[in-house]
Amino acid sequence: MTKKVFGRKLSRERSSRELLFVSLVESLVLHGKIKTTKAKAKSIIGLIDRLVVLAKKGTLASKRQVLKRLKGNKEVSTLLWTNIAKTFETRNGGYTRIIPLTQRKGDMAEMVRIEWTDEMKSSVNAIKKDVKNVSTKTKRS
Repeated sequence: MTKKVFGRKLSRERSSRELLFVSLVESLVLHGKIKTTKAKAKSIIGLIDRLVVLAKKGTLASKRQVLKRLKGNKEVSTLLWTNIAKTFETRNGGYTRIIPLTQRKGDMAEMVRIEWTDEMKSSVNAIKKDVKNVSTKTKRS
């Protein structure tokens, strides 16, 4: 008898799978696009959408929820509720797109590029400067 199992396991335990998803989201926020397998990209879309919606709310409780889901990464969460939330403030969903790429040579896995649908107002270099500024401010406090 087949059972309805929620989500994808990706041959990992729960804790390592959660950390994988968090690291993929962090990379997407920092770099604007990432190259990964199709299964991993489909798995993180829901998490990304929830984080952007929470960041758009802008309340203290929603900021704490974003921090909790990103395992306490203050730099990435600050970028989420400053740059990304402002970019998507008029959009109600569909924050990312998946673009298929060629298959990986070693195991023929389907590779995709996941990126934001709207262009971020600041470039990647400006975002990295913001991250450095935020990290130095938090270390001093």
